[in-house]
Order: sequence, then C-alpha cells, then structure tokens
Amino acid sequence: MTERDAMLQLLALGFFFCCALHATPSIAGRPTMEECLEGSDFIRNAALSRDAGVAADAFVDRMRDDFFAIRAFPAELRWFVHDEADEVFLAEQARLVFEQPSDPDNHRLRFLRVCVDRMAKD
Repeated sequence: MTERDAMLQLLALGFFFCCALHATPSIAGRPTMEECLEGSDFIRNAALSRDAGVAADAFVDRMRDDFFAIRAFPAELRWFVHDEADEVFLAEQARLVFEQPSDPDNHRLRFLRVCVDRMAKD
C-alpha cells in the first residue's frame, strides 16, 4: 500500500467517524434524508478512492473493520450503520462503485436515489 492509499483510507475513516459524532437518530433500515445526503458523499468519495487506485477488496474490508469499531457505540449515536442491514446496504453500494465504474457524481446520484427509496419504505 502506498502512502497515498493509506492517506485516502485514513481520510475515509475520519469522515466516517465525524459523521458518527454528528449523527441524528434514525430507525435502523430507514435512513434520514441527511444520512442519505452524507452517504451519497461517502459513495462519491469511494469512487474518488477507486480512481486514485484503491482496490475494491481493500476499501470494503476497511469499511467492515470500521463497522466493527462503530458497533461499540449505541445505535442512536451511529451514522448510517445502525444495524447489520445498514452495514450490508452501505457495503453493497460501495462495492458497486468498484464493480460498475462510473463518474463519481453518477455514483453519488445513484446512491441518493436508492437511499431515498429505502428511506420511503414502510
């Protein structure tokens, strides 16, 4: 891993934890609009990481490590990943960034549509 890759992963982790500190309560499986917007930024950043050379497995494995660390916090204090279903959803969306490469803004918009649909579910 290059120094740049390590820096990008560190930035992604920092972003993730900053969001956790400013989380708004949400029902697991039903993100808030704010979470969808922030999540779409996260997915755009995943695409930027991809473009900078970060491998899919390295990115998703790091996310899973982050999920493990975040579980130490109560669900109401977490950003986006309040339960296992949320973890699976975000990890799958991040993996799509690598499996179906596109412009980072296209990934952001796609995620936002899927997230809002998930938010609207009963």
